[in-house]
Amino acid sequence: MANARASATRCSGGTPTSRVLPTPGGFTGITTTCCAVSTFGSATTCRSCQVGPSGPHRCPAQWQRSRAGSLRPVRVRKVQEKRSWAIGLAVVIIKPTLLATTKREWIGGEDNLPADQGCVIALNHLSHLDPITSALFVYDHGRIPRYLAKDGLFKNKALGFFLRQAGQIPVHRETPGAVGAYESAVAAVRRGEAVIIYPEATITRDPEMWPMRGKSGAARIALETGCPVIPVGQWGAQEILPPYTKKPLVFPRKKIVARVGPPVDLGDLASRQPRSADVINEATDRIMAAITQQVELIRNEEAPDERYDMRIHGDRFKNRKKAS
Repeated sequence: MANARASATRCSGGTPTSRVLPTPGGFTGITTTCCAVSTFGSATTCRSCQVGPSGPHRCPAQWQRSRAGSLRPVRVRKVQEKRSWAIGLAVVIIKPTLLATTKREWIGGEDNLPADQGCVIALNHLSHLDPITSALFVYDHGRIPRYLAKDGLFKNKALGFFLRQAGQIPVHRETPGAVGAYESAVAAVRRGEAVIIYPEATITRDPEMWPMRGKSGAARIALETGCPVIPVGQWGAQEILPPYTKKPLVFPRKKIVARVGPPVDLGDLASRQPRSADVINEATDRIMAAITQQVELIRNEEAPDERYDMRIHGDRFKNRKKAS
């Protein structure tokens, strides 16, 4: 058996709680030390953290042994929803490309991402490549991704036609048309679809790429529909396509990690009427905190106490955006 590979994760108290050990059959076993729970496969920490399965678990659906003997992620669930021709074409083009040029690790989705329920999937934003890598992550979990996308993408006739056929939702930010995007997203969730939102609404400006202050769209949709908000921390896309650059750094292959946490608890806020700005802000803060927690676990680091706010700290990519 190979030597043990140490990988510390944090319990809710912030202390290392687990180590990764190879196990028979090629799976990765993670044995926690803070609450005496052994988990295998995609699980990571302890029962008290509510991250990953809470008991002994081996997940052959999510991991399998490659010919070279290394571990690689595979499809977690088969897509049950009816695919449009545009989604089918995107899968044929995008999935093989990403499989050939990236390494991927999906953590926690089998347990926390609904298989068929309407939901909001909220992610941190690192790169213009995010929608592509995140789409593969969502698709591998058996869901068709529905994005709230900038209206500028729809101005090109061919691309706009394709995006609409794929069920994507244009957002006319800071205009009266933004209301239409909100209503479309609410309707999609109520139809049982998975709506993907980057609450930051743009690539993070934090110098260390931590999630920054979020906008209220995800919170508003969740409070209106009562749907679960699934927080996803992701890391790696910025190494392939750094923010506001045009040339991807494909080789050597980079690793994309997406980690799914349990649904954000907004139950006490949903019942408050009228739905004040304070309620919406609190819901948004909870969503961003949950996303940040998943990013912390991926990076094995603690995020800054103060979340980056462009209104206060400015736009450090302003000049780069003009150049691009």
